[in-house]
Amino acid sequence: MSPNGSDLPRSPEGAGGTPTPRRPMRRKLLQALTAGLVLATATGCTWEDFPRLGMPTPTTEEAPIVLSLWQGSWAAALAVGVLVWGLILWSAIFHRRSRTKVEIPPQTRYNVPIEALYTVVPIIIVSVLFYFTARDETKLLDMSKKPDVTVNVVGFQWSWCFNYVEDVEGSTGNARTAPALDAIPKRYKDEFPADAGGVYACGTPGERNPQTGNPGPTLWLPEGKTVRFVLTSRDVIHSFWVVPFLMKQDVIPGHTNAFQVTPNRQGTFLGKCAELCGVDHSRMLFNVKVVSPERYEQHLKDLAKKGQTGYVPAGIEQTPHEKNRETNQL
Repeated sequence: MSPNGSDLPRSPEGAGGTPTPRRPMRRKLLQALTAGLVLATATGCTWEDFPRLGMPTPTTEEAPIVLSLWQGSWAAALAVGVLVWGLILWSAIFHRRSRTKVEIPPQTRYNVPIEALYTVVPIIIVSVLFYFTARDETKLLDMSKKPDVTVNVVGFQWSWCFNYVEDVEGSTGNARTAPALDAIPKRYKDEFPADAGGVYACGTPGERNPQTGNPGPTLWLPEGKTVRFVLTSRDVIHSFWVVPFLMKQDVIPGHTNAFQVTPNRQGTFLGKCAELCGVDHSRMLFNVKVVSPERYEQHLKDLAKKGQTGYVPAGIEQTPHEKNRETNQL
């Protein structure tokens, strides 16, 4: 070290010998705001799409229930986030270290009111979210109304079959006693139409919708009619998800699930398996075509003319546990 300390590190100086100002925090804040602005403006959403917060346009009478719960959850999360961010910024600004005093700040311990607050508030938040979730789930899974149309959805590796439980001209039989539908519980069979011979459509991963070119088989549904989906699997757990219906449910071997919706918009929509079910899970795609009731009836007649009458096997036999559960519910 030199006697006069000339080799000690010095602050950077400008041409006049004054220190050059450093503003790294301001620069980082500007960069963060710029990145946020780019992120907000570079998305593919329009202003009309923004209130749905990433959800597709609902196409059933029940879907707005899910959308409302989704929006409410985001609103609650945003309120909590604003509170937390506000407290963090307030602490950082008003309780930052003094430039003139170098000392340990006062230590606060065992603040019972604060500890009670951050224990009670999360419990209240979770309880409110649980209440609205349970309320909406009860509405979505309510099947007290007798459906106008029943479709048995059969999942298998790696596609889907659709049994239309309908009394179709050219098809004979009885869905309530058909051996192919033995896996379906009696409580669903009791609401099948009388003498419903039925028709079916069974797809492959390589099949494509002729109108849209999207892969997978096409399920036809009538607009304005309550449709009940009875879900069965032949092998592993799948998940039946029609994206704009905002509703999905697992398709479980040995256990029958069901839900019902009322499509209120015509068009062809995407569907997929939402449960990782094996190596070709990504190919378990299908389409849902919502048409007028008259066009729907004509489609069923066309399936009957092609010889696709009766039903394909619905799924594996119910487990003993599931049979006991069904018996106790009767």
